[in-house]
Amino acid sequence: MRQRIVMSMLATAVLLVGALFGAFFGGGAATARAADVPAEFGTDWHDPVTAVPPVVRPHTKSCQVTLADARFRDFTPYKGTYTPPKGCGDRWSKVVLRLDGTVKGRQYDRLGYLRVGGVEILRTSTPEPSPDGIAWHVEKDVTRYSDTFRGPRDVEMLIGNVVDDTYTGVIDVDVTLTFYAGSPAERTPDRVLTLADTPDGTTLTAPRNSERIVAEVYATGSGGGCEEFWYLTVADPASYSCKADHGPYREVQIKVDGRTAGIAAPYPNVWTGGWSDPFLWYVVPAPGAFDVRPVEYDLTPFAALLDDGRPHRVEVSVVGVPAGQTGWSTPVNVLVWQDAHRDHLTGAVTEDRAGDIANSSTYTPGSENRVDTEAGHRLTVSGYLDTSHGRVTTTVTRTLADTSVHRWTDGENTDGLDATWTDDQTVTTAGAGPARSAHTLRTYTMNGATTIGSDDRLRTVLTLGDRASVTELRGGRTTAWSRTDDTYRGDAAYTLGVPREQRHAVGTSSERYRSYGSDGCYDHTLATAQGVLTEDRSGC
Repeated sequence: MRQRIVMSMLATAVLLVGALFGAFFGGGAATARAADVPAEFGTDWHDPVTAVPPVVRPHTKSCQVTLADARFRDFTPYKGTYTPPKGCGDRWSKVVLRLDGTVKGRQYDRLGYLRVGGVEILRTSTPEPSPDGIAWHVEKDVTRYSDTFRGPRDVEMLIGNVVDDTYTGVIDVDVTLTFYAGSPAERTPDRVLTLADTPDGTTLTAPRNSERIVAEVYATGSGGGCEEFWYLTVADPASYSCKADHGPYREVQIKVDGRTAGIAAPYPNVWTGGWSDPFLWYVVPAPGAFDVRPVEYDLTPFAALLDDGRPHRVEVSVVGVPAGQTGWSTPVNVLVWQDAHRDHLTGAVTEDRAGDIANSSTYTPGSENRVDTEAGHRLTVSGYLDTSHGRVTTTVTRTLADTSVHRWTDGENTDGLDATWTDDQTVTTAGAGPARSAHTLRTYTMNGATTIGSDDRLRTVLTLGDRASVTELRGGRTTAWSRTDDTYRGDAAYTLGVPREQRHAVGTSSERYRSYGSDGCYDHTLATAQGVLTEDRSGC
């Protein structure tokens, strides 16, 4: 994640192939040229912006609480206390988190988290600053954590940082929660739980009348080293500097009492020092960089087991990480909806069937080395509960797939990746009325290349895609549907091994976020050149 790490990889030439994908990217970067766009980057540029839609806020009475007001200059967490708002009741139609940050000088990108009562409500990263300073903000709908906000809680926030004579950027942040009176559009979880640390590992003790259980894991590969770039790792005997025993396939698994309860594809996060070229990200960050989305698992098929009142071992692991190697963070929240008319629910887990992980990573040596990876996994879990409204059976089927082509030359002065990940899940609920199902297909794409020319000119060209398709059915009829597409494109270059003012850095970037469905549509496009915002267009 840190630019220092990325540049050390450059020293060993961990880079990506440009000519191979030039045609694909040729029309992708922003082409609008404002009259005041400089020939190259200067000492200041536009504050970070994203095309993601803002959080829609209700027109009701609101109350605001400050969660954190902190300056991060080392790895000391900010610790404070939270007190519920006065004057807006204890049920809210929406709760919105807002982080406002500033930083100036020279600094790496940094990862951070915010926890209230031990519940992680935000995982984020920071932009790299200009010498003159930048400001940015992040908004997030955190209504699902309302149970946590109903009582006084401890607050902990950390954005680990290093400030010295060279890296001068102090990260100054202010975080607030705004509460809007009224009833939420959807029923929020009755309880928000965290895992307890025990001598045998982490455990969960759920309420005995839990009728729906969802775990969320803020899984991020970070902390420097190769797991930040896990999608580029290769297995022996491939001659590449980032190694993993079985290549680039990663899968985030959750187990309950040793039984596989959920699988998920991690999102290939790119931080603002990533892909060897911070000039890609100075205005428009990669999708999700400032608001990391957790992976979610519907654990309702295991509710009958978890409802017995005893602690149960819950473990999260990342498949594919070499033994003994660090670099992943996997904090877990557990969201619980309870049966209001029964104190204890009974039932059974009726199916827990995981196929074998398919993982083929084929190395082809040559003047251009190549690794072709085809991998995937499938899991089906099912269980029933006898609730106050009858027997309800929940079945979750999830299928993961990973296809990638990684090419590089000897010395890694050219290095390229073309990868697609899919995470396909269907949750079916039968009983207590017409059968319901929710189908979610997530697709992540990464297609890019970095080259170093004979003149020590480094160029990175990259396209990232984050897409989702959601369809909800009731009694065989569609009740809701949506499609989203968040696509980033960038092309940036600078000269290596010289002071900042001699890098002659240039770069264009663009992001288009589109969503449409039964709730309407949204379409927002941003484009930049040399740190200047050249396009900001909205409309369906």
